[in-house]
Amino acid sequence: MSILSYLIWNVDPEFFTIPIIDRPVRWYGLLFALGFLVSQQIMFYLYRKEGKPEKDVETLTIYMIIATVIGARLGHVLFYEPDKYLANPIDILKVWEGGLASHGAAFGILFALWLYTKYDIKIKFFWIIKGLIGIPTSISAKKVTRPGQSYLQVVDRIVIVVALTGCLIRMGNFMNSEIYGLPTKSNFGVLFAKNVEQVFISDSSPIEELSITKKADEPLSEEGYAPVTVHLEFKDQPEILNEESLKRYIDGRFTEIVTNYSYVNEHITLGDEDTIEYQLNQNPDGTFSADVAALGIVRHPTQFYESFTTLMLCFLLFFIWTRYKAKTPAGLLLGLFLIILFGLRFVHELFKENQVAFEDGMALNMGQILSIPLILAGIFILVRALKNGPETIE
Repeated sequence: MSILSYLIWNVDPEFFTIPIIDRPVRWYGLLFALGFLVSQQIMFYLYRKEGKPEKDVETLTIYMIIATVIGARLGHVLFYEPDKYLANPIDILKVWEGGLASHGAAFGILFALWLYTKYDIKIKFFWIIKGLIGIPTSISAKKVTRPGQSYLQVVDRIVIVVALTGCLIRMGNFMNSEIYGLPTKSNFGVLFAKNVEQVFISDSSPIEELSITKKADEPLSEEGYAPVTVHLEFKDQPEILNEESLKRYIDGRFTEIVTNYSYVNEHITLGDEDTIEYQLNQNPDGTFSADVAALGIVRHPTQFYESFTTLMLCFLLFFIWTRYKAKTPAGLLLGLFLIILFGLRFVHELFKENQVAFEDGMALNMGQILSIPLILAGIFILVRALKNGPETIE
């Protein structure tokens, strides 16, 4: 296979910047929100086809958004970094800094949907911006009966759109160059160049631009890494950035960062040579550039694997629903969802870097451990659904 088969991924995680407030909108947040918007329209369609009140979908959407965010956040806090957040509880609220766990979201959603089928919860707001930003002023709950919307019936429809939302969220992780996989040690996979660029591009750095290109005419190294060229464009600061100072920088600080910073050496390495190989050039405008020989660490794009498989799961569940619609055996779709999604999650973890240090010494990582009870629950629910057969329309 040609060395050109792997992909160098260097997409900016920020989609655009809102001009008035100078606030960036990231691909992850955009795809996360898109998942809920599209899911709501699909749920309207499902409820309309089954003759159920479409207004209930609006209530379900609120439950889902709150449950997903709170459940995913608390899941990450409790399962992955409890010591960090118990020492600084206020940091739990800093969702924008990252740290969401899909297993936590699953438990949160299952609990929220149980509340939805049992209670009508009303929250009154003092609206700062009507419908968008508000402060809760009171909350009330009363027991309700929702015809045709037992717990399992509701969850069966929700898992269709949860699979779709999961697809978009994982694609957001891919756009962010995060939650990537292990090195493939071959010419198949993705080299996440954006992570390297973000370390070197700063106000204090002499580097103006950084790019990574393939060396198509060279074979893989003994370690299975791909030969690449790291191209550096230096800032226009002739009073301090001259040939001598830049050579010192490349031989010193640049080499140190590539060698010692995990955020960089997870993606490129200078190899085992004692000296760094590079060519320093002066551009026509007087600035300098350099081409540094390096090795690219090509990795499994596990975010893309998960995104694709959850999309296929969404199509499968929707196809099964089209056969039964309102008569779908209660728990059939939920059982399949839990078995397939978390069964695949268990497999995907085999190709993924551990997310936290304590997982390094474990036979199974936290993602795999948490998947096992959900797979077993899915088997139980599926067997029960097949035994009971199609629903009787109420």
